Amino acid sequence: MSVPIKPDNSPEFAEAIKQQIVKFNARHWDASLRQPLGLKITASNGVLLAGLSGRTFGNWFMLDYLWVDDSCRGQGYGKSLMLEAENIARSRGCRFVLLDTLDFQARPFYQQLGYQLVFVQEDYPLCGKRYYLQKLL
Repeated sequence: MSVPIKPDNSPEFAEAIKQQIVKFNARHWDASLRQPLGLKITASNGVLLAGLSGRTFGNWFMLDYLWVDDSCRGQGYGKSLMLEAENIARSRGCRFVLLDTLDFQARPFYQQLGYQLVFVQEDYPLCGKRYYLQKLL
């Protein structure tokens, strides 16, 4: 059988495919249990100094992003955000955290918080490394 394959790199197409996967997955678990988890630290004038975003789902808290402004690094902002996120995840019934970080980012920081390396993606995106870490809550 020969079928035409057409390129489509648009965000709309990516979203359409994602929604098809969401629909398929809904037959196997309740995706409404997935909850966003976001925390921020702002200056008195409202300027964002640090933030964290991820999601909880079942037993897992998946950390997507942790960012601390250069002027605030080394002052405990990242640690405070992580500990609060872990507490929230625990209160939602999570037992594990999963995150990834690049070789020039924060692997030692996460390991100091008790995260264990579970997988290394070599040559990412070309010659670097992407580390996947997890923690038992």
